[in-house]
Order: sequence, then structure tokens, then C-alpha cells
Amino acid sequence: MLGFRRSRHRLTTAAAVFGLLVAGAAVQASAAAPAAAATPHRILLDNAHAETAGNADWIISTSQPDPLGQDSSPSAETDWTGALSSWGVALQKTGDYSLKTLPSGSSLAYGGSTATDLSNFDTLVLPEPNTLFTTAEKTAIMTFVKNGGGLFMVSDHTGADRNSDGEDAVEILNDLMTNNSVDSTDPFGFSIDTLSISSDYPSAISDSSNAVLHGSFGTVTKSLIASGTTATLKPADNSAVKGLLYRTGYSGNTGAFFATSTFGSGRVAFWGDSSPIDDGTGQSGNTLYDGWNDTGATDAALALNATEWLAGGGSSGGGGGGGTCTAAQLLANPGFESGNTSWTATSGVITNSSSEAARTGSYKAWLNGYGSANTDTLSQSVTIPSGCAATLNFYLHVDTAETTTSTAYDTLKAQVLNSSGTVLSTLATYSNLNAASGYTLRSFDLSSYAGQTVTVKFTGTEGSTLQTSFVLDDTALNVS
Repeated sequence: MLGFRRSRHRLTTAAAVFGLLVAGAAVQASAAAPAAAATPHRILLDNAHAETAGNADWIISTSQPDPLGQDSSPSAETDWTGALSSWGVALQKTGDYSLKTLPSGSSLAYGGSTATDLSNFDTLVLPEPNTLFTTAEKTAIMTFVKNGGGLFMVSDHTGADRNSDGEDAVEILNDLMTNNSVDSTDPFGFSIDTLSISSDYPSAISDSSNAVLHGSFGTVTKSLIASGTTATLKPADNSAVKGLLYRTGYSGNTGAFFATSTFGSGRVAFWGDSSPIDDGTGQSGNTLYDGWNDTGATDAALALNATEWLAGGGSSGGGGGGGTCTAAQLLANPGFESGNTSWTATSGVITNSSSEAARTGSYKAWLNGYGSANTDTLSQSVTIPSGCAATLNFYLHVDTAETTTSTAYDTLKAQVLNSSGTVLSTLATYSNLNAASGYTLRSFDLSSYAGQTVTVKFTGTEGSTLQTSFVLDDTALNVS
């Protein structure tokens, strides 16, 4: 471990952060549909893995792959036949979406020439699959997401084996995440619980800036469990994972009924029950539950907002590309190699001191590390273009002389602020308890701030004795 950090006598940055204009309209709280996009969001719903087995009927239409073959201009949920017809019709009516179904007997693929190849879509919906994905299919799904696609995983309770093949959606989706050739090391930062929860109305967290909870299709307050499950979050594996709705009595990393995450350039959503997307209008002979219109929940807004978020908001820049957002890295002087330029920082933070090694190059941002009470800050303003998916990345090394294994004496907060200096989100708080050798990549989804100018800010606070150093390098704010 290092001893006390040398005294501050390095270059001083510019003055404090100046005010920033928020460009872009406030998120609507009504149920109005968004205006038509120039390029429709391309959504593929899976029906190749027993999604209609037993009483399940998880399709938007019996016309597959193109639901428009049943009704080219649907106005009501009954114009298309399937328990997900309300979801499909609501998206179709906006004019912003192009919907297709992968028919039974087909396989998921990425990079091929078929019309239903994932490279032609922005989002893949897996509505309670009931057969295992093949090795090739898992590679296709994970590569699709890694390259910018959206993945919507809808589970059900453990034991919901509708085709009696020994596998249920919990096992199948967990197998996708833990047994694939792309990344099996908890890539999304959560696992699905083997539970069967009979009933509940999970509540949404308070986060006014979240595009899934406060999107173009309305405000989400509650969802529905009618025999479902939850997820356990593991932010140490993927810091972008976030629980949005929780089973009653749960919070934090347990009991997440709806969660989002990112992987590579793509986005992921998880829902712990298929009942909320069931509109009760499936094919004759199926016993269905109308969760879509349940008055105790806001399931329609949740499904539709999440679909919009997964597809990239105002762009169609998913795994197939071709969106309206120009891919770019937005932060200036991201590796600090230009010294005290573009960033606003406490004196001495941006340094090429050899006492702490940079991850790459010579310079890094070194907050705290003095072994005395002090506060260091580092910030940069950035405008995130409308219609873009945005991910903040940075590498963090924490070095400490603290010996405790239970008390966070020294902390580093990563935050997003608006033009008034108000904290919009605390992305993460690190402490002396996170000390480890080397640098660790940290990633956060900032897509909900598209169309705004915001400040990315790091604040390190050190106690009166025993140093903790928070060292940042190789930052990036990537949009696509």
C-alpha cells in the first residue's frame, strides 16, 4: 500500500463548473404515444421456443412472421390474435415500430441473410421461452446484444414447464446468461430466482429521470405478479444493473421484479412474470389472465416504455445498425494525457505522478490519498445527442491504508448533475472497502439523458486519518 500522498503542488484547473442548459423536452407523464419516427424501431418477438405451449399464447398475431397479414391497420387488441396482441397493436399504432415474429420451427441467428436474422432488428423479445436455446442461438443472442441490440427477457415462476420437457423459463434464461460462448461470467449482473410467488403488486422505485418508469407511454407505479419470480442483482459483476420494481418488502439487490442492465453496446430488460403482458385475448382454448388491463398495475406503460428504451429511444440503432445516432465518444481528454484541459478538477487531481500508476499513458485523475480530511472533485460537461444510447465507462483503482473490512471511511461518488447543479443520479458510491490491485472497468447507462447537456462528476471525500486513493483513467462516454 502507499503511504501518505505527496503534497498538492500540481497544476490547477479552471474555475468551478459553469451552468449547463438542458436541451430536450421533459419526459411526458401521460399515456400519449410518441410521434412517428423517421426509421421504425425493428422488433422481433420469439415464437420458436414453445411460447404457445400449454395455456401460454405469447404471440402478437397468428400471422407470422408478419402480423400485418392478419390486419394491416389494427386499431383494437382483437384485430390481431394472441395474448400479446395488445402490446403489438399499441406499438403498431404509433407508426414508430416494425414488428415481426420468429415462427415455430425457426432458429435465432445473427449475421445471416434471412428476413428474421437478428441483424435486421433493434430488439429481441423472449416472452417466456420453454425450450433451451441451442449453442448457436445463445451465441447469436449474446453477440446481438453486445453489438448494440436490445434484449427483453420475460420469465415466469419456477416449475412453469408448459411443454413438459424438463425446462422452464427460469432455467432457460439463466442458461442463456451462464452457458454461452460470448460471456458466461454473469454478463448482465443478475440471476433469476427459482421462486413461485403467487401474487403481489411490486412497486416502482423513485427515479424521475428513468426512461422506463417515466417514458412516452406513461408513468409506471406498479406491476403485477400472478405466479412469478424475481431476480437477484449482482452489481459487482455489472455495475449497470438496476432494479426498477421490487416485490413488496424487498429492495436493493434482492426481490427485483423488473430490472435493466447493459452489455457491450446493448441493453437488457428482465420481467419476472408473463401475466403482466397477457391481455386475455389469445386463441380459443387457452386459459389466460388479463394483466395488461389490470387496474391495480401499470403494466402496459411498463412494457411499452421498456420496448422503446431497449430499441434506443429516438433511434433505431440496435444490433442491426442503421439508426439516426452517429456513434461517437463524447468526453474530451478522456485519458487525461493533455493534462489540465477539458476537465474541471481540484488542484493536483490530474497528474502524471509516478506514485500511482496510470492505466495507460502517463496521466490519470487521482482523487484524495492524503491521509487527512479533504474533498476532491473532477467533472466535465457533455451534451448527449437526442436519440442516442449512451454509456459512461471509466477505469477505477482504489488503494487504501485503512484496515477495516466493514466501515466505509473514505468515499468516491460518481454522479450526473443538471444545469442547476442538482444531482440527477448517483451512479455509484465506492469506498476504501473497494480497494484492490489494478484497475476495474465501471459502466453506466446514461441513455435517459439523451437530448440534454449534463455534468459527469466524481467527488472523493477522505476522513481524518489513513489514506484512500481513488484513481481514474481511460474514461469514455460512448453513444450509438
